[in-house]
Amino acid sequence: MRLLYVILQCTWGLPQTLVGFIYFIVNVGCKHYIYHGSVVTIWHSKSSLSLGLFVFVSDDPFCYYPSHMEHYSEEEFSRMLLVHEYGHTIQSLIFGPTYLLFVGIPSIAWSFIPAFVKMRELEQVSYFSAYPERWANQLGEYVTGDKSIGVPV
Repeated sequence: MRLLYVILQCTWGLPQTLVGFIYFIVNVGCKHYIYHGSVVTIWHSKSSLSLGLFVFVSDDPFCYYPSHMEHYSEEEFSRMLLVHEYGHTIQSLIFGPTYLLFVGIPSIAWSFIPAFVKMRELEQVSYFSAYPERWANQLGEYVTGDKSIGVPV
């Protein structure tokens, strides 16, 4: 099954996997490991990111989610964040070459456009309530059997 996952990410998911490979090369000095067939990099960024076969998990997982510090250890939260990002790799398999259009761009917009950031803060809306994020949590949990990040703020 993992071989099929890798083949599909390198063919059907080629656009995002190529971008992920470039990020991987740039971050080659970071810690890497394999998770359910994906190549995981713990990188020096506040954000986590999934690009086809490649997953990049923040070395500071609580940076954008300080309220989760009360409920989880850093190791536990990092693992939940990984499951979420792995869910995005499953979305990559579903959408193939259109992944960046239908998942990547909406996810980045929801994450970084100031109007959305302000709205989430003012209305106490969880980042993980938007469709690509909520769905990534569900897919990650379904495929791995591990717990992902919940919707609470």
